[in-house]
Amino acid sequence: MSENIATADTLEPPQKKVGFVKIAGVLGILGGIALIVVGLVVWLTVSSQLRAENITVPDDAMAFQGQTVQGPFTAYVQADIIQHHALKASGGKTYAELDKDDPVRATMMNASFLRASLFTSVVSFGVAAFAMGVGILSILFGAALTRLASVPVVVRRSAVIRS
Repeated sequence: MSENIATADTLEPPQKKVGFVKIAGVLGILGGIALIVVGLVVWLTVSSQLRAENITVPDDAMAFQGQTVQGPFTAYVQADIIQHHALKASGGKTYAELDKDDPVRATMMNASFLRASLFTSVVSFGVAAFAMGVGILSILFGAALTRLASVPVVVRRSAVIRS
């Protein structure tokens, strides 16, 4: 008689508990949703606050002429043109380069404050976009962990001798 050697697969439960992995996945998904919501709320809040100021990009700006400042690009362009106008008014001198008694110094100070405020909004838009991007990645990683935790099957292959 000849013996045939075959293999048989058996399904066994995992050796370790995977509850932590599943919890981490669910928390990742929930955290990702929270990051997206918070990022969106910040974006919309900053945008509406800028829009409420009724700032219009002047015609001599590098882009977005005539548009209302309400986003990161229009805020950046507005900050740039403020600097251009301020330097023109001061003869190319910055606030620190002007004499303390120079009346243009107040204009340069206001321009500096306006630019700082606009750049703060640009940074806020960037942080909001970053939070939303991290939220998307967190959801993807959480979904992957949850999926891996819900299919924990160990396959053992063993040799079976048939006679």
